[in-house]
Amino acid sequence: MRAKIYRMGDVMNRISVFALALLAALTVQTPVAPAVAEDNLIGQAKNVAGAVFVERAGSRLPLKAGDRLALTDTVITGNDGSAGITFADNSMMSLGPDTVLALERFQFNSTTNEGVFASRLRSGTLAVKSGKIVQQTPEAMTIRTPAAVLGVRGTEFVVRADDDR
Repeated sequence: MRAKIYRMGDVMNRISVFALALLAALTVQTPVAPAVAEDNLIGQAKNVAGAVFVERAGSRLPLKAGDRLALTDTVITGNDGSAGITFADNSMMSLGPDTVLALERFQFNSTTNEGVFASRLRSGTLAVKSGKIVQQTPEAMTIRTPAAVLGVRGTEFVVRADDDR
């Protein structure tokens, strides 16, 4: 067996190159959603297709299936986008293409099923299946559109809104 002998300068150069590569890899900036307190997490994206984004604390990031949503998030779908979201009370929302939905207020007590759920559909199409909040208190869920405020009393409905700009 033969040992290979390296000059100290070669070893140091290799270590320096490795260290620089590692440092570069660690400093590459990837978009990361701003941190959210656990008690502000209200739902989760279950399925996402096409261009879908979440706006949070001034940042706009791609939304992926499995991502958690927080109070005051805005979900935006592109002209080829759609998303399905399940909330902590088991409410479900499906967003169609060119939709902007702001999650404005969500409080839910999982023991009593009491709470409140308010959102604003600025534009696009939204299909809703209400959850435990509405089962407990039928008037506790509202969806604002540019033209009206919908008080949710039933369990399933679809609404379309034109852009409110």
